[in-house]
Amino acid sequence: MADLSVRIKDLCLKNPVMTASGTFGYGLEFADLVPLDQIGGIIVKGTTLHAREGNDYPRMVETAQGMLNCVGLQNKGVDYFCKNIYPEIADIDTAMIVNVSGSSLDDYAECAARIDALEKIPAIELNISCPNVKQGGMAFGVTSKGAASVVKAVRERYGKTLIVKLSPNVTDIAEIAKACEDEGADSVSLINTLMGMSIDIERRCPRLSIGTGGLSGPAVKPVALRMVWQVSKAVKIPVIGLGGISTAEDAIEFLMAGATAIEIGTANFIDPTVTVKVRDGINDWLDRHGCKSVAEIIGALR
Repeated sequence: MADLSVRIKDLCLKNPVMTASGTFGYGLEFADLVPLDQIGGIIVKGTTLHAREGNDYPRMVETAQGMLNCVGLQNKGVDYFCKNIYPEIADIDTAMIVNVSGSSLDDYAECAARIDALEKIPAIELNISCPNVKQGGMAFGVTSKGAASVVKAVRERYGKTLIVKLSPNVTDIAEIAKACEDEGADSVSLINTLMGMSIDIERRCPRLSIGTGGLSGPAVKPVALRMVWQVSKAVKIPVIGLGGISTAEDAIEFLMAGATAIEIGTANFIDPTVTVKVRDGINDWLDRHGCKSVAEIIGALR
């Protein structure tokens, strides 16, 4: 068996396959379906400083080759997570990572600081696609200045591995990645969902309660792959690739494009065991091609 381990700053993963936030709950929900300790890392659902109810229903709709969602970061807040969820997941034998969201710099920083105190959470992933309520609702992650401000604020309060999840709804994602790197990000993950819409023509109204939502699934893979390739050439920190990955072949494409690790999201809804299948598929490919380590194919695109 090839060496599948990868490293992201101080975060050591036993293999490069992780779950994407919002698609795998807290991991516990999948414990009867897949051996959690065989997944490289589990990124739990988005956590905010205060509890959020999320958006009204309907907030998920299937599309050709994917799905749209506008869940709205529903969660019970970071204190609930620390008191009730953390004790349940702390001993899962894999990297448990918390996705952090916020509506202001103070929210992000305080939420991150409280998670920093949890011994067995080695990293956080910042979702900077959230609207900045103090700046007219524009998402933090759509400008270099906005992205940098979040990373700087969090870096001052958070000492462990810091991953920043980038929005694809921008003009130059590489420039934003570099801004995050300059302010202390240890890694960037991309892409978050693309904005999309679906319309019920009989009712003449959107199928989602707020009109638009985030598109994920196989339909976004070519865009995600292109952006990972661009960003991996622009920054020196590790890149984590996600967007439409559902097979080992998909994952290997992202690794060859420059990703150190990958995340699987929408495919978990179709096959809860997909992460382990992708891990095994990567190993089989490496064995067939005489590779002793997954590191041999990271950024190996000719």
